[in-house]
Amino acid sequence: MSKEKEMIEVIDKHMPRSASQLNKLFEADSEIVDFHGKSLLYNIDEFSEEDLLRSEDPYLLGWNMAVGSISDILASGGTPKYYAHSLVIQNSWTKDYVEKLSLGIAQVLKDVGADFIGGDFGISKTWRYTGSVIGDLEGPPLLRSRAKVGDGIFVTGPIGGGNVEAALVLYGENSLVKHLTGRWKNAFRLRSKEAEVIKRYSCCCIDTSDGVFNALNSISEMSKTGFVVRNLPYVKSGLLLSKVLNIPKEVLFLGECGEYELIFTLSKEAEEEFLNEAQDKKLKFYKLGEVKDQGYKSLWKRDGEIDLATYDLRARDYIDPKDYLRTVVDFLKRRAM
Repeated sequence: MSKEKEMIEVIDKHMPRSASQLNKLFEADSEIVDFHGKSLLYNIDEFSEEDLLRSEDPYLLGWNMAVGSISDILASGGTPKYYAHSLVIQNSWTKDYVEKLSLGIAQVLKDVGADFIGGDFGISKTWRYTGSVIGDLEGPPLLRSRAKVGDGIFVTGPIGGGNVEAALVLYGENSLVKHLTGRWKNAFRLRSKEAEVIKRYSCCCIDTSDGVFNALNSISEMSKTGFVVRNLPYVKSGLLLSKVLNIPKEVLFLGECGEYELIFTLSKEAEEEFLNEAQDKKLKFYKLGEVKDQGYKSLWKRDGEIDLATYDLRARDYIDPKDYLRTVVDFLKRRAM
């Protein structure tokens, strides 16, 4: 068990729990509450410099943080309705910077039809942002606990974008990385249209806020299943960056800075109809693999299999993120021998 999960359980056991709450701990991306006979979703997310998001472009930073805050509502099968935030700005930020940041947040809200209802504001040496979202839920929720052996595993877009963003921050002193940093605008994709289709065919979904491997791990733990994945759709920028830094591309899969894509499962019976509707609506999805029996966790490459059943590295166990990444790279290189 990770230290983070252990601490959450310590906190949770002391808290009074409402009889109206419908989900168990860790079971869904959002908290699900029965409110006068109607199901509501609630989510809260915090962002800071520790999340390794670039802050040079304030509009993009605002967009990415709002997408991250709303993503959990979409992953639970809901529609975002009300949005609040606590914004602590860095004391060096100008009025123009804050205005552009706000425009990025506002555009996400407009795109999903959510309303801003207020929040809190402060000024400090370092910035901090907390997004809080209430959503409507029509029909059954999407839960991490509803994957079945034999289901297909799908994702809404290429993977690794969040880890690319982190690498550009961590390795910005590298001359080649510095050159790429100015060229790449790494906007997370808002998957509200895809989510509308997903919730009609799937009952299990999670976003990739903590990376793809962690998302699959969460589904496996809650559903008591395993997984096998192959032919992963890495972002092109990630493949180029892995060559520049001379690290295995699988770090884009194992790394814990996510890009807020949606990972979901489909039964064999639902898969064909789902893909037909996706094609009609010109929406693209990628099949990653299949749900397997509990204890089986595997990544297939062209040159063989990487057994991930005993992989237990966690970024939060390391003070320096570069030490964590070096350990992940060492793990992958040992498996390639």
